Amino acid sequence: MSSKKKEHVIIPEISEITSPDFLHDLSYKDLDVLADKMRTYILEMTSKNGGHLSSNLGVIEATIALHRVFDFKKDKLIFDVGHQCYTHKILSGRGLETLRKKDGVSGFQKVNESVYDPFDAGHSSTSISVAQGLALARDMKGEDYEVIAFIGDGSIASGLAFEGLNNLGHSKTKVIIILNDNEMSISRPVGGLGKTFAKISTGVGYNKMKSGFSRVMNKTKVGHKIYEFFRKIKNWIKFKLIPATYFDNLGFTFLGPVDGHNIKAMEKIINKAKKSPKSTVIHICTKKGKGYSYAEKDETGYWHGVSPFDIESGKPLNMHPGVISWSHVLSDIVLESMEKDDKVVLISPATLKGSGLENIFEKYPDRSFDVGIAEEHAATMAGGLAISGYHPVLDIYSTFLQRAYDEVSHDIARLNLPTTILVDRAGLVGADGETHQGIYDVAAFMSVPNTVITMPSTKDEAKALYYESLKQDFVFFIRFPREFTSDKPAQDMLLPYGKWIKLMNDSKKEKAIISVGPRVRELTNELEKKHKEVTIYNALYMSIIDEEAMSDLLGHKEIIIYDSYSIIDGFARFISSELMLRGYKGKVTIKAIPKTFVKQATIDEQLGDFGLTVKDIVKLVS
Repeated sequence: MSSKKKEHVIIPEISEITSPDFLHDLSYKDLDVLADKMRTYILEMTSKNGGHLSSNLGVIEATIALHRVFDFKKDKLIFDVGHQCYTHKILSGRGLETLRKKDGVSGFQKVNESVYDPFDAGHSSTSISVAQGLALARDMKGEDYEVIAFIGDGSIASGLAFEGLNNLGHSKTKVIIILNDNEMSISRPVGGLGKTFAKISTGVGYNKMKSGFSRVMNKTKVGHKIYEFFRKIKNWIKFKLIPATYFDNLGFTFLGPVDGHNIKAMEKIINKAKKSPKSTVIHICTKKGKGYSYAEKDETGYWHGVSPFDIESGKPLNMHPGVISWSHVLSDIVLESMEKDDKVVLISPATLKGSGLENIFEKYPDRSFDVGIAEEHAATMAGGLAISGYHPVLDIYSTFLQRAYDEVSHDIARLNLPTTILVDRAGLVGADGETHQGIYDVAAFMSVPNTVITMPSTKDEAKALYYESLKQDFVFFIRFPREFTSDKPAQDMLLPYGKWIKLMNDSKKEKAIISVGPRVRELTNELEKKHKEVTIYNALYMSIIDEEAMSDLLGHKEIIIYDSYSIIDGFARFISSELMLRGYKGKVTIKAIPKTFVKQATIDEQLGDFGLTVKDIVKLVS
């Protein structure tokens, strides 16, 4: 591939890029200038729209190199999680001006967005399995293209990635894996002899000779024995002279490490992998957040995913004085409980920053466990702790809890083990789109025995529910949204187990509303302002029927079930079924999120699309 710059070729403006074809005409010097322009552009766009910043700043040169070597209209590039695909999107003609906006460019790869995106993903560690599936289909169809999985050193530690590596390593199907190492070292000792063997083992001539020798010698039993003799000698020499890595032992060719910010070096090593007849792992080293000092110095993950911010100061643009996130509310409550009870332990699957757990891990490092991107392991480990006399608190995003369904059911609930599961980001989450909405957990876990699902509407209720969960000997879910509430400390309150809270009363028993979460308080406030007479129950115990409340509700002419935090097949279906079983003859209106995958938009826009804003419900009462 030529690196000579043609006289008429100029580096295009980022907004003018329609395809990656121009990359082949740029010199390496110009490619570095292009990378710098990309870095500035990504920084500007994420500062306006929010998004994943550090990961994208770190993979710009590597992505350019991949687009120089491969043609991704034909070849397949799978970014693990997909949140580091901004350079890839820009090169394929998708500017980031509408990044994460409604009907705009997604922050992840999207099949329906471009021919350059062969798969959708938003959860970690799926890339290797997807890549093998694409490669198997290619081989069975007799087609000719390369499949590349681009995965980070955090994602590759997940169980699903290990399963994919284990299966792919001994498969005849070829996949190229780019292992992006931006934090921990996974390298082996590298020396001149190792480089020599790597050069030989990926050479076209060597592999043709190797294939020919194997084909000829394996035609007879004697030939096969001779071939196996020489193969064992070769492997013995390789084992003695070149220290093997985990990937070598799994059957991969291992190349690297290489500077992931050196486009020329990246091209060279990628071309070696392209020539290799077997699956190859390329270990690249990059700096997460490269080019933006605040992100480069970040050790907590603050700059991984950002809201709109001021580039110069690094401060968020949308400050919220006097409020606190629900994540921090629950974090403060957990911290308080761990100060009182040394049997309470905390587990997080790599979401310390997002769930505001840093203070707990700093104060109680011996009772706080970050297991990495391993939700299944987190849940089953909680079971082991619970059966040993501890009370595990598993803090996990709703969208990631989906991955641990079997473990919660089989390894905790089945054994009736006391475990508190804090379900962060419950409900609609906005701009992250289909893969991150926290709306399916209620429907999933409602049918599991030995569990109770709750959702507080205030901080005081959250504290009461949390301490109630520590008393119980089963799985106790506490859901809370990706929203803000007052920063005043939570107060103690009496909250009997299993009871709903009556917020308003209609003495005429015309209309009643059963609802959950903070929005039920907003609804109550609006109806009180308008002097509406309506009965409202806050069903904070979502999976338990309060018989006294139900008896009261059955006397009303119309019941509205309002759940803006989960799909219709969860809480809303449960309540409507109970009403039917009790022979309710009045009108039932269900207002809940439909069973669908919800596209990116603001939370208010998503609620509006489904007719689930507080104003929409007020209209039903008028």
